[in-house]
Amino acid sequence: MKKEILEKIKQLGGNIDNVKGNSLAEDILSITFDTVLYQRPEDTPWQTATNNGEPIYGIGKFINENEELFNTDQQALYDKIIDKYFRLTNEGYGQVFWQPRLFTPFKEGTEDFAEWNIDFTDEEETDLSEIIKVTNDKTPDFIELFYSYGFPDNYYICLSDPNQENPTLFGTDHEVYFREVTNEGNLEDFLNTFMTKDELLEIVKKRIEK
Repeated sequence: MKKEILEKIKQLGGNIDNVKGNSLAEDILSITFDTVLYQRPEDTPWQTATNNGEPIYGIGKFINENEELFNTDQQALYDKIIDKYFRLTNEGYGQVFWQPRLFTPFKEGTEDFAEWNIDFTDEEETDLSEIIKVTNDKTPDFIELFYSYGFPDNYYICLSDPNQENPTLFGTDHEVYFREVTNEGNLEDFLNTFMTKDELLEIVKKRIEK
């Protein structure tokens, strides 16, 4: 993978110590996160809006509940915000989870093949046209990289992607699983939509340090 991708993963809290550069699959599967990810708001009306545009769902309420701490120790409040939101939690804050796993519905002998191949060879159940446009591969092996509570809620790359340094990310949702697939652009651009801890705090400070 591109060094810029690895550097961004590191900035976002990922551990890239085990990346060896031998293959895309090996590198992706070796990367771990002990935190979740949050996408940066496309615009930032939160500085002026009262009830919308929050960078993380519910963070405004959390800050209001800790107003006394803000008045006595602002840094302690910022530390508390990071501790609350940048951790592995299933509470719904609009986060995205990095959890890479192989998905092999076309590879005979795998559990995925046994469970999914009948669907993936049925044109009424699966539409891989967006994937084939990029990879020219009708029977790819995948890696699921991310899942989220939003739409789409599953994101995949193909191991046969022609750009092994910066593969294309494809999105699908559990309700239309691989019947509807969207091209989400390349991995580097997608990673750049996420906020680092410092970037979140910059947004928070603009809102509350008036």
